[in-house]
Amino acid sequence: MKKLVLILVAVSLSLACMAKTSDKKTKEWLYDIECAGVGAQGTYLVKVYSYSNVQSKAQKQAVKNAVHGVLFKGVMGKGRECNSQRPLVKSDVASQHEDFFKNFFAEGGEYAKYASATGAPETSKVGSQYKVGVVVSVQKDQLRRDLEEAGIIKGLSSGF
Repeated sequence: MKKLVLILVAVSLSLACMAKTSDKKTKEWLYDIECAGVGAQGTYLVKVYSYSNVQSKAQKQAVKNAVHGVLFKGVMGKGRECNSQRPLVKSDVASQHEDFFKNFFAEGGEYAKYASATGAPETSKVGSQYKVGVVVSVQKDQLRRDLEEAGIIKGLSSGF
């Protein structure tokens, strides 16, 4: 009985350590993003590859990574299928509004209303981590409008 308890404690501790490492990787925004085709008007259809020690965590993080990528990284084009897109937010703006984006990307934050995963995830093992690819539709026009209204970014017409 004692051996069983010790084994359960050891397994629980190792899972907790893996989850902490996974959380750290999530906070470091470790992902790749690329165009996944043409989406509906006002949206980007992107494929996000999230990395984590815990497969389910990488899948869950994909939507958050997609919105983060559209905002701060931009989207890499893919041949004739789609063009590259610049990020909506410049890096200096992100640092000026750090509290806004911390709340925006918090668990259950506003980011979730701008994106949804479509299709089944593709999972592969890369070293000790899982690489999970998910196609996500991001409502970039609505995201831009809401950020303009919040005073985070300038409107497209403000430069003229």
